[in-house]
Amino acid sequence: MMDELELLKKDWQKKGEHLPKLSYDEIHTMIWKKSSSIVKWIFYISIIEFIIPHLLYLAPSMRNSSLDMYSNLGLSKVVLVVSIFQYLIVFYFIYQFYKRYREISVLDSAKKLTSKILRTRKTVKHYVIFSLSMVLLTFAIMVVGIYFSDNVIEALNLEGNMEDMSMERMKFMIMAVFAVVGIVVTALFGGIYFLLYGLLTRKLRKNFRELQKLEV
Repeated sequence: MMDELELLKKDWQKKGEHLPKLSYDEIHTMIWKKSSSIVKWIFYISIIEFIIPHLLYLAPSMRNSSLDMYSNLGLSKVVLVVSIFQYLIVFYFIYQFYKRYREISVLDSAKKLTSKILRTRKTVKHYVIFSLSMVLLTFAIMVVGIYFSDNVIEALNLEGNMEDMSMERMKFMIMAVFAVVGIVVTALFGGIYFLLYGLLTRKLRKNFRELQKLEV
């Protein structure tokens, strides 16, 4: 099915008399409504993305095991500082998404709307980069904590025959595992962000191009 905006644009440009003509303002309003809806969804998704992991963290077993692991590795203070920093930045981005949504007004000219679409796309790009960087940083902190740990087995509650290995070999193996898992998890999150935010920003880019054509 043809995109509604494409149909309206063709209708606006069509010279025939048998179809109603759509003005510049009518097509501009349609692009504004679509852009406003997209930015609203970006704002909603960012909130949902922030809430869901914290709902899982409310489970006593998950919360206690995580806190114990950080404490055993001597990372409690580091993780606390990083978490506070992360929360501040995430709240900042959520506020920016809300602000972008509120900024898009039907009274704006095509030039102003174009500028706001570009700013929104840049904000989303910076948010994705920050989020993926924090995932990598979390695993990097774990790797460093393991390296400086005096007793990795006790710190991570490991069981089995690992006690037969030398401490250096054990640390190297565990650090390698965390490094690989960190890369895989980051790539997985990158794919999710690409599907969610990438789809929305591509639609914004399409609207941006339509606005450019209107300005010609």
